Amino acid sequence: MPLIPEEPQIHESAQGPRATPASGRTAPTPRPVPGPRPAAPSRPGRPGPLRPAPPVQRTPRDVAAKPAPAGPDAGAAAPATPQIQLIPASVEGALDAAEEAVDLLLDSGRAPGDILVITTGEQHPWATHELSFGAASYWAQHDARDDVFYTDATVAARAASRPVVVVAVNGGSEAAAASALALAHSRADALLIVCGDPQRINAVLGAGV
Repeated sequence: MPLIPEEPQIHESAQGPRATPASGRTAPTPRPVPGPRPAAPSRPGRPGPLRPAPPVQRTPRDVAAKPAPAGPDAGAAAPATPQIQLIPASVEGALDAAEEAVDLLLDSGRAPGDILVITTGEQHPWATHELSFGAASYWAQHDARDDVFYTDATVAARAASRPVVVVAVNGGSEAAAASALALAHSRADALLIVCGDPQRINAVLGAGV
C-alpha cells in the first residue's frame, strides 16, 4: 500500500490567529501595539568644567578710536581774531569816515550798543559833550551799552570789549596810534574798522597788531 505523505504541521504562531468558526461569535479586537516609550527627562547633573570662550579677533573697525588725552590747554578756547577793514582817509577826514562807517553798521542791523569808537587825536564831539557832565556819568553810559560809545585813546583802556570797534586815526603820535590800534584789536570781538592813512596804518598793523 503506498504511503501518503503527511501534510506538514505548521505551528500556530507561524500561521497567525486562528480563523474563528462561523458560529456567530465576534472576533476579538486586536490590542494596539504600544509605541516607543517617551524618553525620560534628564536629571540635572553636576555641571562640567566651564571652557573659556575663544578669543575675539578684533579688526580695526571693532576697536573704537580713543580720544586724545586732554592737555593742560584742552579746555581753553582759542581767542577769536576779529576781521580787520581799512577805510582810507586823511588825518582831517578820519573822523568823518568813522561816522560814515558807524552809519553803515547801524543801517545793516548792528545794535548801537555793539559799537565802540576810538579816536587817536581830537575827541569826538559826543565824548566832549558827555564828559562835561562828569566822568561818572560818561562811563555810566558806557556800562549801560545802550548807544554807540565814543572815547579817545588816552582813556580807551577803561572801555570793555564790543563786537565792533571803529578807530579814527585823526592825529596823535605814532606811538599813540600804535597803542590805540593794539587796544582796539584786543577789544573787538568780531570786526575792527580802521579809518586813516593806509601807509601809516599798515606800518602799525605790520608791527604786530
